[in-house]
Amino acid sequence: MDTEARSTERDRSSDPSGEPDEGSRSARFRASDLLPSEFLSTGARRFSAALVLVVLALLLVSRFVMQPFLIPSGSMEPTLHVGDRVLVNKLAYRFGSEPARGDVVVFDGSGYFGNSDYVKRVVGVGGDHITCCGEKGRIEVNGEPVDETYVKAGDAPSSVPFDVVVPEGTLFLLGDHRSDSSDSRDHFGSPGGGFLPVEQVIGRVEWIGWPVGSWADIHHDADTFDRVPQGSAPHG
Repeated sequence: MDTEARSTERDRSSDPSGEPDEGSRSARFRASDLLPSEFLSTGARRFSAALVLVVLALLLVSRFVMQPFLIPSGSMEPTLHVGDRVLVNKLAYRFGSEPARGDVVVFDGSGYFGNSDYVKRVVGVGGDHITCCGEKGRIEVNGEPVDETYVKAGDAPSSVPFDVVVPEGTLFLLGDHRSDSSDSRDHFGSPGGGFLPVEQVIGRVEWIGWPVGSWADIHHDADTFDRVPQGSAPHG
């Protein structure tokens, strides 16, 4: 015997009032029953405008304030690792401040290091006399041996000896993973002689933002150079 399929909705004829029960009424509510179409379209426009403003704000922040960069190599280990995404403060040197010894910076290497952006540590600034390696196998800046605790364990401060004076307005840059870094030491014969003009610096690395387990601010180790006297090399 066939069984007829029946709706679970209550038959209005069985209700003396002729009105559906509360559950049926609520099931039939739609947004258009509660809000006029004019309100809905206005809300959508406002949401779209707010979204555009958020995107523009993010673009402006990235362009002028804080920009993310991906670390593609191990030249800055153990401070930075392959795949780290760092946040670079683009205002760090825009109001009279200049890169200091110990700062980790991102810079445009075009014409000096190669046609790309790079990340290295500032070891010397204009006027500094830098040599390697001294009696104890350390880099010396203006005659003062530097204990570079950030250098990757097992690496020498440099496998290549050098004795340079940093021209004014330029920087001497090295990677923390000295045996796996192409830096100022490798560009003595390139335009600029291995020294990078300060204006090529994009900003200072402030934080590791990704991956989540690596969240950290970057210690710039300025105290490493606390005992280094001011450079007295001839300017120019």
